[in-house]
Amino acid sequence: MKSEPQTVLAPASHDRDWWRGAVIYQLYPRSFADANGDGVGDFAGMVERLPYVASLGVDAIWVSPFFRSPMKDFGYDVSDYRDVDPLFGTLQDFDTLVARAHELGLKVIVDQVLSHSSDQHPWFMQSRASRDNARADWYVWADPKADGTPPNNWLSIFGGSAWQWDTRRRQYYLHNFLASQPDLNFHNPEVQKQLLDDLRFWLDRGVDGFRFDACIFHFHDLKLRDNPPAERADTLSVPASNPYSFQRHLYDKTQPENIGFLQKIRNLLDEYGAASVGEIGDDDSIKTMAAYTSGGDKLHMAYSFNLLATESSAGYIRRQVEELEAQIADGWTSWSIGNHDVPRFLSRWGGVGATGDYTKVALAMLASLRGSVCWWQGDELALTEADIPYEKIQDPYGITFWPEFKGRDGCRTPMPWSRDLVHAGFSGGRPVEPWLPVPAEHAARAVDASEADPASPLHFMRRLLAWRKTQARLLRGGIRFVDAPEPVLAFYRTPDDGPELLCMFNLGRTAIEIAAPAPGLQQIMTRVDDHLEGTLAGEHITLPAHGFFYGQHSSV
Repeated sequence: MKSEPQTVLAPASHDRDWWRGAVIYQLYPRSFADANGDGVGDFAGMVERLPYVASLGVDAIWVSPFFRSPMKDFGYDVSDYRDVDPLFGTLQDFDTLVARAHELGLKVIVDQVLSHSSDQHPWFMQSRASRDNARADWYVWADPKADGTPPNNWLSIFGGSAWQWDTRRRQYYLHNFLASQPDLNFHNPEVQKQLLDDLRFWLDRGVDGFRFDACIFHFHDLKLRDNPPAERADTLSVPASNPYSFQRHLYDKTQPENIGFLQKIRNLLDEYGAASVGEIGDDDSIKTMAAYTSGGDKLHMAYSFNLLATESSAGYIRRQVEELEAQIADGWTSWSIGNHDVPRFLSRWGGVGATGDYTKVALAMLASLRGSVCWWQGDELALTEADIPYEKIQDPYGITFWPEFKGRDGCRTPMPWSRDLVHAGFSGGRPVEPWLPVPAEHAARAVDASEADPASPLHFMRRLLAWRKTQARLLRGGIRFVDAPEPVLAFYRTPDDGPELLCMFNLGRTAIEIAAPAPGLQQIMTRVDDHLEGTLAGEHITLPAHGFFYGQHSSV
């Protein structure tokens, strides 16, 4: 039985802009911690392990979908927006999570999937029953062409046409993802009102904000015009093997009407002092990120797949940030190098043989960019992408595009807690088989093993984030890049007043010596890792392999 919404007090804070410069730790409920021993993570496990998350020095948790769902896409197919799936627990368990997080000083951001629901949602079951029922227009329906084919050429990200034939209505319905994930019709005001009410339900339970999944898909072109061919395939948000990248997605997403709906969301969030971060996977993600966060009346933050790509050179990172800064004006971004949709960054960016030192410099770089940070669970342990055999793959995306694309399971494997326990202690040492296998190399880097090593990336993260909080320039200052040879990324963080902070990162595997960008440089010692901290001698800076340097110029 569902319980009535209960207001859970948020942690005391007078700073409504807490999200600016915040570090947000993403929790994937299925894979974080299993308390009841069924091989799947749950709320009780998350509550038990929350002190670990708080110890990292992060500001908030982003909880991936936990709503009632048939789990065709592991929670991103919602069948009830106001209930917890029994796999994870109950609404009371969710309330306990929120209360415990707030006790630990953590904000709680809930992952919301508004663009589509499950085909098992009562709304869709009613909508598909006839063309004249009360919810007939709650989803995107269209008649076939005269020859029976779909109404246009739109493609699903997960493969094939974005249109699925329904025999009851003898019409096609739109699905930008799985056929079991029909798209809601946001052109219907009743749909918008219902979803805003569902957001309020969770705000009344004390959540501090939302991460909006696929938020560029809310609206579609009412004329159902064909998408034109892409001038250049977009392989940032989909693999090259996916024909979705062959189209310019002019009409199936990022429609102008979405601005008005995001403004309605912002008005609601402002009532509660809550924050938002939106996922932007667009043909021109940077342009859309700027548009969706400008003016202080839409999303608070947005992130794209631009740093979730395979390219990781200093020049590439600089181009992405500078292009965004040139357009974003008063908007704000949340940079991410890892999440539940892409291979682990240590493998994707670091390549074969990458070490924990690469994790350290990547984190330092990410935490020094202008913007907030989204951090994927387990990356602080220097976990690599897991190699999941075909017979154990769970992700329908990977099954469809195998073997060129193996899906998203390799980054979603269970969190390793204890090196010497079965399945690395994910289920508390119980012998139950977890929903995805735990690689032996992950067990070797389990939390307890990392805790025992003072030089581990885990301890580095704690020290770095503690130091970062003392540097106002890193939290909310501007950014200005300076030229440096590959593989060095160098920029200044620029405060409203006072000296600029020089930040340098050697993304390569060999030491390098470079000239200081200007005379009068003074080093700022972080003491977060003496092994990786660069040194200043005269007007030259020596950066160890995967080393970093912070400094400022003396006043003239």
